[in-house]
Amino acid sequence: MESAAAELTARGARIVGRFVQRRGVSDGGAAKMALPFSPRTLLRSGKVREVVAACEEARADAAVFVTPLTELQRRTLTARLGCPALSLGAALAANRPSPPGPAA
Repeated sequence: MESAAAELTARGARIVGRFVQRRGVSDGGAAKMALPFSPRTLLRSGKVREVVAACEEARADAAVFVTPLTELQRRTLTARLGCPALSLGAALAANRPSPPGPAA
């Protein structure tokens, strides 16, 4: 997460929060370790609520996820968060520095 934040900051992003979906910390979480993350949101419902609140409070322009998002996850999270949800790769590709133009 540190390198992702540094890369985004170097491209002009303002990081207003970081969230980790922990698994295996509690007995209930440990029992679910073999299960896949939510196919719709990647996150559990409580974590989605935390991220929604942070996006609203910060008036975020986008939410960037280090983990690649499926198209369904991207659409669902965008609708829930109230701002575009992007995977890190997509965010970096969208903000790729322009190659230098021809010298005059």
